[in-house]
Amino acid sequence: MDLADFDYALPKGLIAQKPVSPRDHSKLIVLNSKIEHQHFYDLINYLKKGDVLVINETKVIPNKLVGKKLTGSPAEIIISESKGEEGICSVKTRNPFVGTKLIFGKYNAEIIKQEKDSFVVLFDENVKKIIKKIGILPTPPYINRKLKKDSEYQTVYSRKKGSVAAPTAGLHFTKQLLRKIKKKGVKIAKVCLHVDFGTFLKVRDIKNHKMHEEYFEIDKKNADIINKAKRLFVVGTTCVRTLESANKNGKILPKKGKTSLFICPGYRFKTKIDALITNFHLPKSTLLMLVSAFYDRERLLKAYQVAIKNNYRFYSLGDAMLVLKWKK
Repeated sequence: MDLADFDYALPKGLIAQKPVSPRDHSKLIVLNSKIEHQHFYDLINYLKKGDVLVINETKVIPNKLVGKKLTGSPAEIIISESKGEEGICSVKTRNPFVGTKLIFGKYNAEIIKQEKDSFVVLFDENVKKIIKKIGILPTPPYINRKLKKDSEYQTVYSRKKGSVAAPTAGLHFTKQLLRKIKKKGVKIAKVCLHVDFGTFLKVRDIKNHKMHEEYFEIDKKNADIINKAKRLFVVGTTCVRTLESANKNGKILPKKGKTSLFICPGYRFKTKIDALITNFHLPKSTLLMLVSAFYDRERLLKAYQVAIKNNYRFYSLGDAMLVLKWKK
């Protein structure tokens, strides 16, 4: 198994630049005994009384700063963690190195340390105060359009601030659809995993790939709901990693901490997940590898080709996929 096994060609025109409105009118490809073409609002037809829908309550924070280097070259940073005047950041500029001086409006900063794919940046004021004043919502690098409003890149149930990227499988839900799902007797369990900028890093070597640590939490109330589920429908790869990180001997425990769990084909799931709701992911990405581990790589990539032929919209603001557990 190598990176080429998770590659596919995608026409650039199928990379979604804005969400569908209403959100739940996006397309939904269903991987069942056969491939079905639906809309996201049809998800309710696959749910039954006693099922549990697991969602990620994380909220994207406006932690992107746009400015320039002291030399004048453009510079962008995304801050994933901060303490006082220091921030751990991803830095997008020409040739960043320790000692590089940056300017963001009236604020000055300097790269003081490099840690693998991130940098420690020292600012001339408290980082959280700077974010509050001039921070903007980060979006994936393949989205070239400026958001009309920040809510386009937040789930309707986002509550706990901390992510640098949205848990995009959840972007398709509307409050109305969630009410209908609850009315059908489906319980909704809430977990939290704050997405780090490591989610955008390319995999170079599957065998030796190291995931960035991401904070997660599940409380007792929601762990109990999940453990009592007749069937478990999990919204997004972030929820899958959260459940697997909190699972001990087949049960979800109330837990909080950091996870660097990397799931790829060959991984043995501890949690009995009956269905996964997800988006279409980038080639050679850890997200595509996780879905391949849950389902089947060859069948999954064939479904991607079907989606391409049917002009599905791909990536964060695109259409959705319902993967019902398939047994070989």
